[in-house]
Amino acid sequence: MSHAYYQLPNGRVACIDGNCAFPPIENALREPNGLIAVGGDLSMPRLLAAYRKGIFPWFSDDEPILWWSPDPRMVLFPADFKISASLGKTLKKQKFEVRFNTAFRKVISACSSMLRGGQNGTWITQDVINAYCALHEAGYAISAESWLDGQLVGGCYGVRIDRMFYGESMFHHVTDASKVAFAGLVKHLEAQNVAMIDCQMKTAHLASLGAHEINRETFMTKLTLLCNNEPYANTGGHT
Repeated sequence: MSHAYYQLPNGRVACIDGNCAFPPIENALREPNGLIAVGGDLSMPRLLAAYRKGIFPWFSDDEPILWWSPDPRMVLFPADFKISASLGKTLKKQKFEVRFNTAFRKVISACSSMLRGGQNGTWITQDVINAYCALHEAGYAISAESWLDGQLVGGCYGVRIDRMFYGESMFHHVTDASKVAFAGLVKHLEAQNVAMIDCQMKTAHLASLGAHEINRETFMTKLTLLCNNEPYANTGGHT
């Protein structure tokens, strides 16, 4: 099926309603950076196809589904992960219990309610929550969680396909809870031979953790090597 297109001020963006595949990655716009397609759905085949092509959804509740592949791309190689002095002290205290995949829906729901600078709302709508919970049940989406006195107080989630991990969002209700969960996740992924963590867009916080930008061509070359064409799922959807 051939693409229809939306004409935007800075170029054309493909409409992927129906069975249309994603357009070539080089068709992504420069402004807004990385917008490559509009429409489609959040079905598991569509989401997995997107991630395998270095594309992710990001949109507001009042917008159609928008798909992105920015250039440059923020990534973290597990070996480059930096633990600050303050976080190191927190980890030594073992204040939090880190768990994996015991409360995925609670983690993504908590992420959806976090207020973030420069954002009036959240892209993690109920449809997104349901879609990623389906990915979790199939073994692709995983959560890392910080627990304190039996309560979930921080965590993060993302999608793993083979040796790639695509970070999505994190939350905390207690200082350092999300950082501890993320530190546990990085260690966990490195032990499972995951070689690159996609952080999507640059932030000062991610940079402080050791993440840095690479150009999209380099990102896609590495992704192709790490994320093969065969479906991958963690056994039983849990780690």
